[in-house]
Amino acid sequence: MCPAAAGCNRLTGGLAPQGADAAPGSERIAAVDRIVDGDTIKLATGERVRFIGVDTPELARDGRPAEPFAQQAAKCNRDLLGRGPVKLVFDRAPKDKYGRLLAYVYAGPDYKTFVNRELVSRGCAETLFIPPNMKHAREFRGLEKQARTQGLGLWKQ
Repeated sequence: MCPAAAGCNRLTGGLAPQGADAAPGSERIAAVDRIVDGDTIKLATGERVRFIGVDTPELARDGRPAEPFAQQAAKCNRDLLGRGPVKLVFDRAPKDKYGRLLAYVYAGPDYKTFVNRELVSRGCAETLFIPPNMKHAREFRGLEKQARTQGLGLWKQ
C-alpha cells in the first residue's frame, strides 16, 4: 500500500500516471495543499488541478477585483472537499494549455462526493466543457438547468 499523498492508483495499487501520461479513465489519490478558487486546487505535489466541466467566477488577483459570487463558489468548493485526500479521475486530455491537470474530483469518505457534479447542482458553478473532455457534459448541463430553474447559488435573482 503506498501513501495517499504519493499519488497511488487504486486500480493497480502502484503510482498513478503523472500529468500528461494519465490515461483516460485512470485515477489517482492525492493530498490537497490548498483550494485556489471554486474550480481549481493545488496538490501537495505542487501540481494544479482544474476541474473538468465546471467554471466558477474568478477571485481577485493581479489587481483585478473578484467577480460576483467568487467567494461563495470558493467556499462551496472548500466545503465539498473537506480536509482529506481526493481522488482524481482523468478524461481524454489530461492537461490544459496552462499545464494544469484536468480531472473529475471525488472527495469524502470512500470518495463518494463527485465535487464537479455537486458544484453545478448546487448552483456554485456553471458548465464549461472543452473537447475532448466531454464525458459528463449532458448530465452537467441538465443539472445546471435545474439549478437555474430553482434559483440556486449563481442563479439567485
